[in-house]
Formats: sequence, C-alpha cells, structure tokens
Amino acid sequence: MKKKIKMTATVLALSTMLAACGQSAQQASNTAGSENATAAAGTERSEDAASTYKVASVRWADWGEDYHTGFPDKAAEEAGITVNWDTILNSDWGDKKAVLLAGGDLPDAFMGSICFSESDVLTNTGSFIALDDYIDEYMPNFKSIIESDPTMKALATSADGHIYGLPSKKPCRPTVANQMFINKQWLDNLGLELPTTYEEFEQVLTAFKEQDANGNGDANDEIPFGQGYADSVMFFCLPFGTTIGADGTYMMAIQNGEPVYLPVTEGYKEGIEWMHSCYEKGLIDPELFTEDNSMRDAKLMNETPIVGVAPGWTADATFGANASQYVALPALKGPSGEAYISSDPEHWNYSRYEFVVTSACQNPGPLLSWVDKFYTEDASIQNFYGSFGIGVEKNDADGTYTVLEPQDGNSADTFAWIESLRDFGPKYIADGFNDKVKYAAENGDASKLALDKELGKYAKEAFPNVSYTTDQLNTLSTLFSDLDSYVTSNQATWVTEGGVDEQWDNYIQTLTTMGYEDFIKIQQDAYNTYNSNK
Repeated sequence: MKKKIKMTATVLALSTMLAACGQSAQQASNTAGSENATAAAGTERSEDAASTYKVASVRWADWGEDYHTGFPDKAAEEAGITVNWDTILNSDWGDKKAVLLAGGDLPDAFMGSICFSESDVLTNTGSFIALDDYIDEYMPNFKSIIESDPTMKALATSADGHIYGLPSKKPCRPTVANQMFINKQWLDNLGLELPTTYEEFEQVLTAFKEQDANGNGDANDEIPFGQGYADSVMFFCLPFGTTIGADGTYMMAIQNGEPVYLPVTEGYKEGIEWMHSCYEKGLIDPELFTEDNSMRDAKLMNETPIVGVAPGWTADATFGANASQYVALPALKGPSGEAYISSDPEHWNYSRYEFVVTSACQNPGPLLSWVDKFYTEDASIQNFYGSFGIGVEKNDADGTYTVLEPQDGNSADTFAWIESLRDFGPKYIADGFNDKVKYAAENGDASKLALDKELGKYAKEAFPNVSYTTDQLNTLSTLFSDLDSYVTSNQATWVTEGGVDEQWDNYIQTLTTMGYEDFIKIQQDAYNTYNSNK
C-alpha cells in the first residue's frame, strides 16, 4: 500500500514564509485548508492504489480473458477492489517463473496451482507470505471449511506448519481416475460378454487376437491390448492391486493402512508375471515400450479400430471418432477375489497452492477477502464451468444447477476453460454436491460421473496429497529419479522377456542399496505429518 502523499517542499516553504510575514488568521486558515485538502487527496489516491491488485495466472492455451470476467471480476467489485490480471501462457511460464523468483517484479498474487509447485514455494519463502494471521479476520468462509473438513486443513498446511497457499476441492470430479476401456463392438461381433475377472479378461484378449474381431477380413491386424493415455503396465496389472495414483505421487499407495511403494509389493510382482505370460501369447502390443506418442495415437484413432483395450480418462478422449464402440471395462477381480480401480481423489479432485500471495503485496487483507468469496458452492461451479447465464444456470427453487451447452461451437471442456478458471483457483463443494448438477447437453464430465456411479464403489484408500519439507523434496528429487529409472528398466524387461520371479530378491536388494529405505522413510514421515495436520 502506498503511503500518504506528503506536502511538497514548495508548499511547506510557502507556508513558512507566509507565517513569518505575519499573515492574517484568515490567510493561515486558508493555508491550513489547502494543506488538509492536499493530504486528503493524497489519502484518497493511496486508498485507490491499495484497492488495486495485480494477479497473475498461467493458462494452458491462449483462450482469451473471459475466464476472469465472470465471477472473479464481479466478486472483486463486490469486495471493493480492482484486480488487474496478468495472463501467462504455460509455454512461456518456465522462463518467466525463473526470472520472477530470482528477484523480478512480482505481482501481488498468483491464481492456480499450475503456477508453483510446493518445492517452488518452500524453497522461495522470501517471495511468498504465510496467510495464517489473515484467516480469522478476512476469510470466514475458508475458516469454516478448515474447521469442519480435516482434509482441507491438511492440504492447506505446509510441512513447516504454515499456510502459504489456499487449497481447492473441485465440483463434478469423479472418484475413478483413468480407467480401462474395451471395444464392445468386438465383443458383440464374437458373441462375448464383458469380462469380470482377470482370467476372463485374458480369454477375451485371446479371442481378439485369434479371431477377426473388428470384422474387416484381416485376422491379424487386431491389437488386443495397447498403450493408452495412462500407465499401461500398472493398469493392466490392476487386478493384482497396482492402484497407481496421479502423476507426481511417487508410485505410492496405501495398503492395510500403511504407505507402500507399489513396485516392491507382492501384488506388483505377481501382476508383472501375469502380464509377461499375456505378452508371450501375443495379447499385448509388442511396441508397447518402444512406440512414441504419434504411433500410439495412430493406433488408437485408426479409421478401423485395431486396439481392443487401452486405459484413458474417457472413451472419447482415448479413441476419438471410434469412441462409440468402447465401454468401460468392469473392475476385474484378481487372484484374491478383490476388484480394483485407479482412484486418487486428493490429487485429482483436491489440490494445494491454488492461490498464493507474494511479498510484493503490501495489503493482503482485502485481496484475501475477495478470494474468500470463491469458497462457496455458487462460486465453485461458476469458476469450473462459467458464470451464471453463460456456463451454468441455477434453479433457486430447489438449489440445483444445470451446466449449459457451449455457445461457441467448442467442446464442452474447451468452452469451460474459455469461460472459467476450470481446474485452477480456490473452490469448495460439500459431499453430495454433484447430485445437484445436471447437464443440458453431451459433456465429458457427465459421462465420467455416470461411469463413477458403477465403479466408484471399488475405490481403495489412496496415498494422500502430503506436504514435504525442503530437505525432503531435495532428497526425493534425486532419490526417486534413480529408483524410478531402475524400476522402469526392469519392468520393461520382465514384461517382454520374463524373469521377475528369479530376479526379484536381487531387485529388492539393489533398490535398498540405491536408497529405498531413505525414500520410504520420507514418505512415512510426510504421511504422519499430513495426518497430524488434520
């Protein structure tokens, strides 16, 4: 905040000179009035300046400025502040971020977890302020949330015990993350039912290989299982409990209430052994570990479908124009009789550091009062789909919401990114909120939520969105890179050539030598800290 504009030296000199000449009381009064007017004008200008903030946001693509002209700017007006937005393309952000953190001209705040990782924030605490002392006075909505929702409290709290960034719980997000999709048309062509166990799945893949499943007269062009848009090995092995989480979760999971590194579990070993057996039988794309993205895409989007099963977010996102032939693969029962899906709601549906305030901000209170308005259900759905009347309609009679059809010819997802902050920015919805939302037209979110109703019941506890100290992050950056490289190399060899059973003990010993015990201790400590912050 700018200080009051002081009287200039000229005015002060003039006042002194007039007083020395014995100016009349009236003149003195006039002079004092002028001084007061000058000071008042300075105060008014300083208050105006204090009510204006620069907020930077990073966007995946150049979608224009409509994302903030709806709810965010209207809320700023209600809060009595002006927000000047600095929209930065993600492609430019890497270089610009380095300059800003090295001492560049910081804005007052950053909107969206895309801007900074936890490592960025905790290794540059001089560039950001802790928000702890502002919450009671300026953020009643957020205060109520962290007092009633232990997950939000844990996500708000960094490893050093302070709150540097505001978290989010997004609306209309599923429990099921990426999942497997299977060509239902192929099943119908061959008179097969959807498999429900891993043995039945192998039988279906065998039929896809040996018969002309796509009906084009070529019995050899089908790829029973191919690479998709998620970890193809871990998803193939899901019946054995390889419940991988979101990117950046270090392949951690929770099993029997304890953190585990999936590549050292017995289920992983058994899953890899089964996958090798299927690979040897020709049920898996032989180029699974060698093809690039363009080769993968060409197979998935081939005019005549040639891939029987692959993992992805939705069928249309995975198979494009062929999506209508594909349905969700059921959660397959493994040898234990348990069925699994990939589910990681704390990373897919929640997030950390959605709003951070920098050390350049001289008056954070009004800015945080504005952001606190984001923590309502009305705000959250508008900041996810677009403002009322554009992206969403609200039925005040029953409190339900309708997500509107795109008005510009874009896909529903692209339209939402154009008209809202979408995945980024503070949000919060209560459990059961999604049941109050319906869709006026075809929408990928609606499709995903529909799938969720059947498969969500198979979700197991996932490794939470923990916070790491700076020292832990520095150690993990090197340690995990080495461990993951060794795991990935062995994984490819074991799937294509076999040998996991014979080489397993040596594999575990090598990981231990590489620092696995230090790695898992960091994860256990971070997990304990997370739980203590609830």
